[in-house]
Amino acid sequence: MLQTGIKGRKTMTVTEDDTAEAAGSGVLRVFATPKMIALIEAAASESVSEYLEEGTSTVGTRIDVTHSAPSPVGSAIVCETILTEIDRRRLVFSVTARDGAGEIGSGIHERFVVGNARFMEKAESRLADS
Repeated sequence: MLQTGIKGRKTMTVTEDDTAEAAGSGVLRVFATPKMIALIEAAASESVSEYLEEGTSTVGTRIDVTHSAPSPVGSAIVCETILTEIDRRRLVFSVTARDGAGEIGSGIHERFVVGNARFMEKAESRLADS
């Protein structure tokens, strides 16, 4: 059953492919903000997946995070999420990311529970409309 308090955790080690330089979000060889956001989304999504009805999943709809410290290549990153609010299909997570020296980012992330087939039909219809 989906309920507040569900925790998620995802880890990774920063490689050259995870840098701002590689992601095109800057010129430095440090952990890229888009990569941190992807890690946050993965941790939140995976944390609730086992509690969802068959044929449903969650999609990210909002992210409000601060990337407050740089992490060089080789850093071990840990992202943790906590489901803090459920409003029908809307899920809100508190999120933090850390490296070995401490917190590198924090904020909130919002996801919505969707029916996979219906969601994909809607997405594909946008292609037909363009």
